[in-house]
Amino acid sequence: MAKYRHDLPQQRGGIFLTDGGMETSLIFNDGVDLPYFASFVLLDTAEGRALLTKYYESYLAIARDNGLGFVLDTPTWRANSDWGAKLGYDAVALKSINTRAVAFLKGLRAKWESAEMPCVISGAIGPRGDGYKAGNMDADEAEAYHSTQIAAFAEAGADMVTAFTLTGINEAIGIARAARANAIPCAISFTVETDGRLIKGETLRQAIETVDRETQNAAVYFMINCAHPAHFEQALQAGEPWMARIHGVRANASAKSHAELDESETLDAGDPFDLGQRYQGLRRAFPAMRILGGCCGTDHRHVAAICEACLPPRALSA
Repeated sequence: MAKYRHDLPQQRGGIFLTDGGMETSLIFNDGVDLPYFASFVLLDTAEGRALLTKYYESYLAIARDNGLGFVLDTPTWRANSDWGAKLGYDAVALKSINTRAVAFLKGLRAKWESAEMPCVISGAIGPRGDGYKAGNMDADEAEAYHSTQIAAFAEAGADMVTAFTLTGINEAIGIARAARANAIPCAISFTVETDGRLIKGETLRQAIETVDRETQNAAVYFMINCAHPAHFEQALQAGEPWMARIHGVRANASAKSHAELDESETLDAGDPFDLGQRYQGLRRAFPAMRILGGCCGTDHRHVAAICEACLPPRALSA
């Protein structure tokens, strides 16, 4: 049974943390082999589950120490049929892995959640193709394609689903429609290029307004991920109605372009302090951005720096 599906606590206000760049952290910091950048394969072994537990708990501890809520995203960014087939997972195996991912996070929630730290479980959805390249699906095809994974999350008792690193408006529309059809809340997170636009040239405003118009505001909120703040700060416009729909940011540590990151054989972890300061600026300009975490190149150090920069100073005890 889903705990928060009909009353998401992050929609009531306050800052919620998320994790960082799961795949880049596991590969470059922990030396884990993730074929096709797929972290869901770790759920299949006791050793893999232990690695995931250690990973998530490094972030949960930050939230607990600061009295913040947390959005737990499943390690299923690659757990769709195209990527699953590359890894030898058929439809039955993929349903099992998506279901077990939710169960795994329910176990973490049971251990860590408190009244001061609600933990929302979100089924993580990735693009059908490469998160750095444009897709070619229309909205109907995208709805049919992603419905299977969304249905598995809904059946398993996830509170919501979040689609990350989307490059195309049609895929976002299809996912939002599929989530509505499965009666589960959905967040849409776009990635942008260094000019602050989607890969085909659409602005964030065009993307958000089009998805809302074509789905009757089916998404509960939007996010930006897998881009450095320097890439999208100039695309944001204070006071515009569409900006109130962006509730979260999971930025890259590196200011390199997607093409540069794709070709890099080393991790660019950037500057955690600088990233925290940029988040502070975003929060001041756009208070609706309250779901904060990281993407490629970030780890618990970056999320801790973001947290420190964005929280009000604590009063000193007498």
